Amino acid sequence: MGAKEEATRQSLTSPPPALRSGAAWLASATPQTVDAFLESLSDGALMALPWMFEFWALPHQLPPEGVWRSWVIMGGRGAGKTRAGAEWVRAQVEGAGPRDPGMAKHVALVGETIDQAREVMVFGESGILACTPPDRRPEWQATRKRLVWPNGAEARLFSAHEPESLRGPQFDAAWADELAKWKRAGEAWDMLQFALRLGPQPRQVVTTTPRNVEALKAILRNPSTVVTHAPTEANRAYLAASFLEEVRARYGGTRLGRQELDGALLEEAEGALWSNAAIEASRVDEVPRLSRVVVAVDPPVTGHSSSDECGIVVAGVVAEGAPQEWRAYVLEDASLSGASPDQWARAAIAAMERHGAERLVAEVNQGGDLVESVLRQVDPLVPYRAVRAARGKLARAEPVAALYEQGRVAHMRGLAALEDQMAQMTGQGFQGRGSPDRVDALVWALTDLMIAPAQAWRRPRVRGL
Repeated sequence: MGAKEEATRQSLTSPPPALRSGAAWLASATPQTVDAFLESLSDGALMALPWMFEFWALPHQLPPEGVWRSWVIMGGRGAGKTRAGAEWVRAQVEGAGPRDPGMAKHVALVGETIDQAREVMVFGESGILACTPPDRRPEWQATRKRLVWPNGAEARLFSAHEPESLRGPQFDAAWADELAKWKRAGEAWDMLQFALRLGPQPRQVVTTTPRNVEALKAILRNPSTVVTHAPTEANRAYLAASFLEEVRARYGGTRLGRQELDGALLEEAEGALWSNAAIEASRVDEVPRLSRVVVAVDPPVTGHSSSDECGIVVAGVVAEGAPQEWRAYVLEDASLSGASPDQWARAAIAAMERHGAERLVAEVNQGGDLVESVLRQVDPLVPYRAVRAARGKLARAEPVAALYEQGRVAHMRGLAALEDQMAQMTGQGFQGRGSPDRVDALVWALTDLMIAPAQAWRRPRVRGL
């Protein structure tokens, strides 16, 4: 691709706006429009078009505008992160012609290991070599672990397992792949920052599926960091339909699915009562015949848009054998935000009807008799039990967390918001934002189904004389 084609590339990736949508525009255009567009291109431009990533890229694969030092591309599996990283490196090192200088001349490619950096970032199906047109393709020098472009730019490979290897070299650009997997992420990232010191504006791109690691969270907190994000589904046109069908069926509605498919960063507070692993281990797809089902409500103090959430959780129990052998199932999180008393009361009673619940349990520390009054205005005959919190949230939550440790509580899919709050409950209290109303409702439900019956069963019985 020569200078003439580079000029065509610039015209295709700038206004008019219709062309900026690239593949999406072509996909939605009529056949006549597509034919007219292709016929308008010169032979050189037509040959260059497949290599013009800015034309074909999805929005999350293009660098954000403005001043930044670190660009984090955070997405699900198969969302096109590697291709975006490889194309960004190309954009940094390539000039208008194959031998013309680009913006960067010294690039660091950092993977979890050297092998992964080579096989994914360099030789992978979405790696640098696969993305580069023949006249600009760099030479791979295996003994020196580097790529050398026709214009003299070079990219060196590094392993995040060996942070000290980044001490000494210096760069004006860097690509860090799957940083959330690095065992020594903090050390490797720090060494990379000291090495990224050439040129007027050294920059780096991070491509990763998010995980709850401090190094990634620290990068995201940095004011000089920008983020683009996309789920696996965003790249569905380039993924096997059978793959998408399988992963949706297996992981949809789970925390693992939110991380690996949606590209969501699932934070877990240090010392959490419920770990991400424990929550995921509790997942089930089917529920057996339940002995009892209850709906628990933790109502907000007030009922307006800025109020705390109203926690509404549905759970059931298989009560076979002694209480210590029972198993509970969390069926639904029907919690509401900014709901009026009438709205949350109707939502709670609707949840009872959906699941055939035998009782509604509601905390009344804040609302007192008004809670029952609101519920009975919706359904005068609703089976109802008021509960009062004599202990703090943590003291109430710990016995319920113990049930999870014993493997006696299971979760259906679709409880993401509840599970996020669970992962923020620690021995020092709730570490998330606001109040853990969903967790409170969960605790009341499982206390009614599991804790209270077990306590009654263990209580010594008074015998007559």
